[in-house]
Amino acid sequence: MRFEGTSSYVATEDLKVAVNAAVKLRRPLLVKGEPGTGKTVLAHEIADALGAPLIEWHVKSTTKAHQGLYEYDAVARLRDGQLGDPRVHDIANYIRRGKLWDAFTSPQLPVLLIDEIDKADIEFPNDLLQELDRMEFHVYETGETVAAAERPVLVITSNNEKELPDAFLRRCFFHYIAFPDRHTMERIVEVHFPGIQRILVGKALDLFYDVRDVPGLKKKPSTSELLDWLKLLLHEDMPLDVLQNRDPTKAIPPLHGALLKNEQDVMLFERLAFMARRKS
Repeated sequence: MRFEGTSSYVATEDLKVAVNAAVKLRRPLLVKGEPGTGKTVLAHEIADALGAPLIEWHVKSTTKAHQGLYEYDAVARLRDGQLGDPRVHDIANYIRRGKLWDAFTSPQLPVLLIDEIDKADIEFPNDLLQELDRMEFHVYETGETVAAAERPVLVITSNNEKELPDAFLRRCFFHYIAFPDRHTMERIVEVHFPGIQRILVGKALDLFYDVRDVPGLKKKPSTSELLDWLKLLLHEDMPLDVLQNRDPTKAIPPLHGALLKNEQDVMLFERLAFMARRKS
């Protein structure tokens, strides 16, 4: 099956090509892009489109590669031994399967999401190279080998917080999700708000892209923040003239808390409005 996007996810042509190439080659699809551009949701949509189960591994700063394989709970075994629990005689009772184990042994070919891989230690990707190449690993405590009958569809996301090793990148099919242009953004909005008033969308997008273009902005608002903002505008029944008012002395957008996420950016817009009032 080919990925062509879904009714709830607008995929550009280059993204479709990247997904289908990675699925065909069974190479990990490494997806980068600004936060909020739909990298994590992409894995969900690929799974839906392929009719495959989704296995999610959300990486944190403390995550270690071996946790994706399995963990041996020696403390629980020691405690059970002190209590005389008969389970201690079978070490397999204290092996906790990781997400890679689940993906390798899934009865149906799954989509495995390794989300925000760049949050972990720099050695994290390198520590997975052998397992991702061979699609198998050894469980030393039980002596068994866990091997995948077929390579799962692997989606890896990164927010570019740190560089990934060259040896890891060489094994991936890479795609950067560029920030949507206006036409693509209109399609995304229509998916989430069917039948929304076009004039409202037009004025909101004018203001949204103007905000993103302000020099010195620490965090540009993302697609997900635009959707939140539109939802609020609709809920508050915001008059169109509020969006049409491009008075530079009132530079801060209405309901700006959905778009501006830190005090530096709010203060930047307040300074711009103050400077405009002094000139007027």
